[in-house]
Order: sequence, then structure tokens, then C-alpha cells
Amino acid sequence: MAMTMVEKILASHSKYSSIKPGDIVDISIDTRVARDFGGANVVKNIRDFRLHIDDPLKTYFTFDCNPTGSDQKYAVNQHICRLFAREKGIRVFDIHKGIGTHVLIEEGIVYPGITAISTDSHANILGAVGAFGQGMGDMDVAAAWNKGKIWFKIPESVKINLNGEIPDNISAKDIVLNLLRIFGANTLLGCSIEIYGKAVDRLTLDGRITISSMATEMGAIIILFPPSEKIIDYCRQRLKTDFTPVYADPDASYARVTEIDLSDFRPLVSRPGQPHDAIDATDLYGQKIDSAFIGSCTNGRMEDMQKTADILKGRKVAPGVVLKIVPATDNVWNSCLNTGLIEIFKRAGALVSNAGCAGCAEGQVGQNGLGEVTISTGNRNFPGKQGKGDVYLASPAIVAASAVSGFITTPDRIPDKPAVFVTVPGASNSDSIPKSRKPGKKTSMVEGKTWLIQKDNIDTDMIFHNRHLSITDIKEMGQYTFGNLKGFERFASEALPGDIVIAGKNFGSGSSRQQAVDCFISLGIQAIVAESFGVIYERNAINAAFPIVICKSIPDLDLTANDRIRIDFLTGKITNLRTNKHVSSEPFSEVQFEIYQNGGLL
Repeated sequence: MAMTMVEKILASHSKYSSIKPGDIVDISIDTRVARDFGGANVVKNIRDFRLHIDDPLKTYFTFDCNPTGSDQKYAVNQHICRLFAREKGIRVFDIHKGIGTHVLIEEGIVYPGITAISTDSHANILGAVGAFGQGMGDMDVAAAWNKGKIWFKIPESVKINLNGEIPDNISAKDIVLNLLRIFGANTLLGCSIEIYGKAVDRLTLDGRITISSMATEMGAIIILFPPSEKIIDYCRQRLKTDFTPVYADPDASYARVTEIDLSDFRPLVSRPGQPHDAIDATDLYGQKIDSAFIGSCTNGRMEDMQKTADILKGRKVAPGVVLKIVPATDNVWNSCLNTGLIEIFKRAGALVSNAGCAGCAEGQVGQNGLGEVTISTGNRNFPGKQGKGDVYLASPAIVAASAVSGFITTPDRIPDKPAVFVTVPGASNSDSIPKSRKPGKKTSMVEGKTWLIQKDNIDTDMIFHNRHLSITDIKEMGQYTFGNLKGFERFASEALPGDIVIAGKNFGSGSSRQQAVDCFISLGIQAIVAESFGVIYERNAINAAFPIVICKSIPDLDLTANDRIRIDFLTGKITNLRTNKHVSSEPFSEVQFEIYQNGGLL
């Protein structure tokens, strides 16, 4: 049976010789990773359920969310992981090493054809070298540490052919922003994407990492690049042993094949709130900024640093603008030092921090404040993700050009004199902390009052903001539910045990955080019904025995505020008890129902 790249990789790690989309199989995991914010919860699960570690040599901690150790709760969690690692013989890539997924490639731990999971929702970066990488929640990672394998639903594969040559002014970041503009946040939800084309074959590792890193923002499982000879050589030099790269069969079947002309691509900038809301950079020319950030797992590589230095050399950051630069790994940082780039950055007036995730994880430089306007090379600009202000996403070249100009611009339109601020608006902030609720009793058929949240792409930062990620006690989580979702900030104080949430497409997109599921359990919410769910979120909910229901025909229920509905998890029937109208949803799969009956994966 002909198979795609993801099918061949996963089949080779299962007991089956061939697999197809929709199959649910156990796959062995070659590399099993927990980060600093998820690591403490993984340790807690291992200890609470008295699990052993299957293979310490395949098990790792990466401390990249808060590599400065400047937050007390992060510092405590990191030390919990260090003590556990010493006890179990687990390797720790500590706060000096940088972003875990990048380190795994640099260290030769990940290479073409293998499988890896991490509590990092951007573990699919590993698709840059033709490996299967997947972000998973704390339960999944704990289970994989214990058994060396985890269940997985084989995704549909999509093939994208990028035709023609890459224009001179188009970077890898521009390529992925153009793809996001074409496909949006959920058109390819849950798919594995393979990218082909002559120009693509010449993409460097740095460029491939940039593109693969934003598969999560497209709603995809992974973006896989067939390994080029240069990628294979790079990995072999680090691994110092041989391996067999995996390629799709010539007659493999794809759910969708799309032809795209690279010559149509333009330099883009994503407007605040949605990475896929990308428009021509020229349309934002003159937009004043307060700060700029260059780094993250998407754009913290050496090529990104070099492009930044090319623009900053001989220039100064605009008055009143703060530029923060964070290399992805310690190796990149040292290369910047040895080649004189650090000096260029500092002469320009930039703040250069040690390697790590930076602003994305709210654990390091890169955060902005209420009312602040930032242009960033990060992968996400969801409300609250990189701070309380507005965040535009762009390539390193555009961010650097904007930093010295004082407003959003492209490298070819840097003015002789930068823009200056005339006034500085004030800002205020107030937070209310509602009371938490206890979880309700679960049954195979439930009834409850509905909360209609008619929004698509509700991400995990809207559900449970990353400033609360150090919380491990589920009883404390409920009070923060939807605290960052505009219009529903009072949900936690007004929702009652037994209520049911009704939402749109791609609910739970974004981060791998388990808390975005557990907060609903904390409040006693009985279920969430949505047209579709983020890939990692769906797994986390199933693993936590929290009912999520996929229903494509929610509008047919004619729901109004406070209607009561009945859901049969086994048949998929949903009934509006006011009108007696009913629709069909996807019933629980055998795996979902087994985990549900068991009270959770662990």
C-alpha cells in the first residue's frame, strides 16, 4: 500500500506494515521531551500514578520557556524537574541551551524518519528535517515516558507544490505567512502537510524550521519537508551514524493537492490577534510601533540574526522604541558573538538576551504592556500571548527595518530620519478573580444549559492565559477560564456546574497546555460542543476524560441563550430540549469512550 511521509514514519513505529488516515494506532516514540512549564506536571503525573520511566536515555527535559530563571514559580518547577532527572538518570538541557526543539536537531537527537513528542506545541518544527514531531499535553508525555509509546490517530495528508522561484524580497517567514493567508487557521485542521518544489529543495535548515514552526498556527499536525542532501549531511554529522530518510511513495494518496505560484508571494505582516490575518507590508507602512522583537522558535536562527545585523549595521534603533533580540540556541548566540553580530546589535541599541523562547512563553524578554504596539518575528499574536499590547508578526528583515524607522516598513523604505513619539497614552489594568467550582459527575448522556460562544479559532491563551501556567492544582484553574476571551471575561464567575459550552471551528487552537481543558473540569462544565477542535486540545480533552463533541450542524439546533440540550456521547445525538430539534454529531470513538470510562488516560 502506497503511503505518504507521515504514514510511512508512523507505520514504521507501529505494529502495522501499512496504515491509513483515521486509523488509531500505538506508535513508539524515539524522543520524549518535557519543557520547564509542562515538566513539573509530567513529574506530578509520574509520581501520582506511580509510573516508571521506560527508557531514561530517550527521555529529556528542556528549559526554554524561562531560561533566565527570573520567575519564582518557574524556578520551582525547573528544580522539581532537575531533582527528578537526577533520580531517574534523565538528561536536562538546562537554561543555557536554548529552545528544546532546535537543540534536539543540533545535538543529533532528532533526525529524518524518527518520532518525537514534547510538551511544546511547536514540536512539529522537527518536520524541517523530515522527522515526526508532535506537541502533546502533560498526560500524553507522562504516558509516553512510562510506556515508550502513545496512541495516535493517523491524519490525512495534504501536498502543497510551491512552483517557480522565490522572489528576492521574500523570506521563509513571508512564505509561511502567505500560506497562512491562503489556507487560514483551520482549512487544513488536523492534516499533515508535505511541501514540494524546486525552490523548496534549496531551502536551508533555518528556512525550513521557520516554515515548519507555524504548522500549529495553520491548525495542522505538522509540515514535513522531504530531506535534501544538505539536511541529511547535517544530521549525519551530528548523529555520527547512519539512518534511512523517509520519503512519500510516488503513488501516495493525498486528501488534497494544491499548486501555488511562489512568484505571487509578497512580504506580509499579520495584524494583531490572528497569525493568518496577513496583509501586504506596504499596507501598514507608517504604523507607529513601541517595540520590536526578533527571536522565537520561528525566527531565532543564524540566518535570521545575520539578516537583522545587515539592516542594523551603522544604524540606531528609533528613539523611544525598544528592540529585543533573542537567539534560538546557545550555539546561535555564540556564533553571533564570534562573528561580531552581538556588537552590531548592541551598537544599534538593542537588548540581547540569552537563548530561549523569549516573549512567546511570557517567561523572558519579549512581552509588551497594555497599549503597547509591537512588531515581532514570533509565530503567534493571539490577544495576550506576547503581552497585553498589540502584536504584528513579520520577518526579521521587516522587524529590523521597522525598529530603526520607528514604524512598520520594509527594508527598501527605511527613512533618513526615524519617526518620533509625540504623546504617550496612559494605560490601566484591573483584574477580577472569580471563585472556582467543583467538577460535576460524568455520565454517557448529559443535559445542561448552554453557553453560546459563537467564535472560531478560540485559542488556549483566550481559554487559559499563559501567565497562569505554573498552576498545577486543578481546583485553582477554574477561576481563570476564558479570562482572556473578549466578552466572556466573567464566564468563570457566572457559569454553573453542569453547563455546556457551544463554540465554532478550531476551538482550543494554539498551545499544548492541559490547563485549557482542566479549567472546565474545575468549574464542573459537562461538555464542549464545537464544529472542530485544535489537534492538541482534542487529545488533551480525551485524555482527561473531558467530553468534547464535534458537530458540523450546530446552527440546525436553533439555539438561543440559556437553552438546555441533551447529548448522547455514544450515538452522537444532540437535542434542543426547548424545541425538540436534534442533530447528529460524531459519537465517541472506541478509544475516547474507553478513556472516558477509565476516568482519564492515566
